[in-house]
Amino acid sequence: MKKVKSQYKCKECGYTSIGYLGRCPSCGEWNSFEEEIPEDQAIQGPGKAKAKPSRAKKLQESKVSTTSRYKTQIQEFNRVLGGGVVRDSISILTAKPGAGKSTLLLQVSSDFAQTGLKVLYASGEESSSQIYQRAQRILKKIPENIWVTSTNSLEQVLSDVAEIDPDLIILDSIQTFQSQDYTSRPGTPTQTMACANQMLELAKGARPRMVFMVGQMTKEDELAGVRSLEHLVDTVLVIEGDPGDPLRTLYTTKNRFGSTGEMGFFSMEEDGLQSIDNPSAYFMTKRDPGEEVPGSALTVLREGTRPIVVEVEALVSRSFTPYPLRIGECVRKEHLQTLISVLEERGKQRLTDKNVVVKTTGNIPLRETAANLALIMSVYSSLKNTPIPANTIFLADVGLTGELKAIPNLEARIQEAHRMGFDQIYTPPLQEKLREKYKTKSLRTLGEVLGEFR
Repeated sequence: MKKVKSQYKCKECGYTSIGYLGRCPSCGEWNSFEEEIPEDQAIQGPGKAKAKPSRAKKLQESKVSTTSRYKTQIQEFNRVLGGGVVRDSISILTAKPGAGKSTLLLQVSSDFAQTGLKVLYASGEESSSQIYQRAQRILKKIPENIWVTSTNSLEQVLSDVAEIDPDLIILDSIQTFQSQDYTSRPGTPTQTMACANQMLELAKGARPRMVFMVGQMTKEDELAGVRSLEHLVDTVLVIEGDPGDPLRTLYTTKNRFGSTGEMGFFSMEEDGLQSIDNPSAYFMTKRDPGEEVPGSALTVLREGTRPIVVEVEALVSRSFTPYPLRIGECVRKEHLQTLISVLEERGKQRLTDKNVVVKTTGNIPLRETAANLALIMSVYSSLKNTPIPANTIFLADVGLTGELKAIPNLEARIQEAHRMGFDQIYTPPLQEKLREKYKTKSLRTLGEVLGEFR
């Protein structure tokens, strides 16, 4: 097949060149050249065929197909995807180096192979022996139905697919693969999209398959490559986590087969990523009555459809500078300063000469206003050096007036608090049906809450 030759075009003035130039000789702009395929080349390029008869039909006549899913033994992975991996889907997984992309997909491969499905793991970054060493470390037993190939040739992968006929195909990573039909180097938009389109055809063809591609991440913590790659796939999965912290979070920024609000939690261990099936127990320090410490308060956050008990910790110390520090590892500095101002003015507490540091167990971010009362109470507890009882939890927003505000999904949060054994639940005034159903301490203002702990 004839190779398709690409060219480079200046996005500012339209000047074209057969090779990449750092500066346009026509308009003088730097880094303005983008790779493209000439129209005459694109028409003759691969994948083009004669027009076929129309297969379109009326929407009313379209049949509803029940898409089958394959579940793994990793419950958090299944949750994020919406209940499992769809049979004819193509997904991309991205994260910073060392976050656990290859580890997670190898664990998924093992789960599927143990059920009798065939898996082809193609890596353009690691050798087969390196993949085998990782498998020995994280898998109890290496299944027979996993095939491994170390290549960056897309044609080699397609040949292996034709010979093995796998149910699951993994490309690690898509930016390292190259099609012989194009002269550009691996990682360029042309090569990446060409390889991704070939994998799309494999996933959606007459023989449905599951395809996972690993995507590299840029310095700006975004998926490397053109935005078209994200539009092409069914699901975009992202792993986040501090390299020095074993906690990993998995979520989707796009999911055609489920919600994008779900979040899965994992712990990076020696034997791979371990699913945290009870996050409420993970994100709080279990203390018995009498063992409480100042500066700790609990609340319930919503991650997707699931409520999670989270511990908010605060440390208030004397400041020896005219401008006290306000440090929040889990909350925006402006938001923290606002809540401290509310505590000073509405709670009549002096913090102008105090440093305030706030964080959460597991460094889970406080994105919801439902955590505002718990955050204020953790600061107050540390300021007064007075522990909050272990059976206490706070579920309320706090306005600038000091009034307790309603929060979304309050009933689900109360249910989770009861499930975890909390019987002192501070909330804003409840609706009549909730008052009859649940026993809580419903107060109107921040001052009333502080009065309970004086």
